[in-house]
Amino acid sequence: VEDRKNLPYTDAVIHETQRLANIVPMSIPHTTSRDVTFQGYFIKKGTSVIPLLTSVLQDDSEWESPNTFNPSHFLDEQGGFVKRDAFMAFSAGRRVCLGEGLARMELFLFFTSLLQRFRFSPPPGVTEDDLDLTPLLGFTLNPSPHQLCAVSRV
Repeated sequence: VEDRKNLPYTDAVIHETQRLANIVPMSIPHTTSRDVTFQGYFIKKGTSVIPLLTSVLQDDSEWESPNTFNPSHFLDEQGGFVKRDAFMAFSAGRRVCLGEGLARMELFLFFTSLLQRFRFSPPPGVTEDDLDLTPLLGFTLNPSPHQLCAVSRV
């Protein structure tokens, strides 16, 4: 975990994966505590609001290439990691996921451990362009089943 600050590109890849392949497109419901006008719309006190996180995570006014895997979304000119306000993979506001810090640490450790131990590639006869990354739709977004080769680096 101490190496995380020295691996900004790895951190950017993890964040970009979460941004583009967000598994929970809608946040938990919030209720307005008072009457409010938002972007010209009146919302009465007590109204349930369900934020659509995908609308922010794939907003073309926030991301240079919102529908493309691009880790540079999270890198500055010098290659350092940059936190983005529009990155809301763990929801937003006061009801942000309580386990966010733990989840980020676990994702980093899991991802880097896999990359240290294996080289991943499509199976023989399959190119990266052949892979269909369209998620299976439901309450959550699930990855389509894929076969891959994990070759030990040891």
